Amino acid sequence: MDKLKPYRLHVSDSDIAALKAKLATTRFPDELEGAQWDYGVPLIDIKRLVKYWEEVYNWRKYEEYINDSFPQFTIDIEVEGHGVLEIHFVHQTSDVATAIPLLFSHGWPGHFMEAGKIIPLLTNPPPGSPAFHVVAWSLPGFGFSDAPRKPGFNLSKMAEAGHKLMAALGYNEYVVQGGDWGSDISWHIGRLYGGKHCKAVHLNLLEMPPIKFWKNPILWIQDCITPFSEAEREIVTRVEAIKDKGLGYHREQDSQPQTLSYGLADSPAGLLAWIYEKLHNWTDSYPFSDDDILNWVCIYWFSKAGPAASLRIYYEDARTNPAENQKISPLTSVPIAFSCFPKDIHYVSRARRLQVGNLVYESAHSSGGHFAAYERPEALVQDLREFHGTGGKAYSLVADHNGYSTN
Repeated sequence: MDKLKPYRLHVSDSDIAALKAKLATTRFPDELEGAQWDYGVPLIDIKRLVKYWEEVYNWRKYEEYINDSFPQFTIDIEVEGHGVLEIHFVHQTSDVATAIPLLFSHGWPGHFMEAGKIIPLLTNPPPGSPAFHVVAWSLPGFGFSDAPRKPGFNLSKMAEAGHKLMAALGYNEYVVQGGDWGSDISWHIGRLYGGKHCKAVHLNLLEMPPIKFWKNPILWIQDCITPFSEAEREIVTRVEAIKDKGLGYHREQDSQPQTLSYGLADSPAGLLAWIYEKLHNWTDSYPFSDDDILNWVCIYWFSKAGPAASLRIYYEDARTNPAENQKISPLTSVPIAFSCFPKDIHYVSRARRLQVGNLVYESAHSSGGHFAAYERPEALVQDLREFHGTGGKAYSLVADHNGYSTN
């Protein structure tokens, strides 16, 4: 704990000036007439956002909001085979001394501030609801954490870093929550540290492979004979459309991320388009303001290792130590909860979801998309309260950390 250091985000004036200089010399592509979103992000949107970014947008305002609203720290964490990494995180404790420690893990193109809306709801709940101490970290290679310096930093290594962070903060027992890569990382924390340390896993994205008949014939038959509901069919139709036109980014990032990195590291307009496409396509018509979008993208542009480092998680997941990195057996040591939001980018049947392990809580929401903590914070928090509250499947699992607000 002697290496725990308070942290205040501060981007240098020279870095801000360099960004504006690049924006001023942006070379825009042409565009087909009437293309709109069929071919990708419309030119009119990127021109508007680049002009606003250069001439109006104020990073200092968002920087000040983060610093004044969320206690941030860095700490050195040693990950086996990868040395010491400085990890950046928000650590917001609750006034309820026995609140439940919770590690929030984001994904790509997410960041630690995805948790910004749920942190006050979790740490300061209404009477009768469980309270949480929230740790929202920048994953290694993201935001203001160090990036791994050697190949092989896969999801198991991410899980190791997350667990060691919680241990360093004095949380011998804790729970986890995540979507996108944060979902897989949370699951792996449960796999590696479940039972003794990680007491419950809550996910808002769940992707599982097809059921193999020889491995689980009963579940396979159940999957074959159980039809999707009308609401589920709508979700599946959307997911199939994303698979058809929306997975090019994934193939590049899991195969040749370094090649893509040069464009994203050098061109703020390129990075903007790359991320903005996902904010538009993966959310449920969320009303992003231009400031919202640029706040989001700036965390990548000003990140400690640069925006390129965040891409490598795709390569590491697909191509390094796959046997240890995949969900090869159910996670039975801890209870698992799943919150489904209809405009997310993955969906599988309930029978396939059961392959994840001890799935004891599920909720299906009528709206919301991929970035649930940001889009539907109240809904996500309510699920966490039900899962961990009195009568919930994860109630009273964290020793001495089941405090309830009485104010």
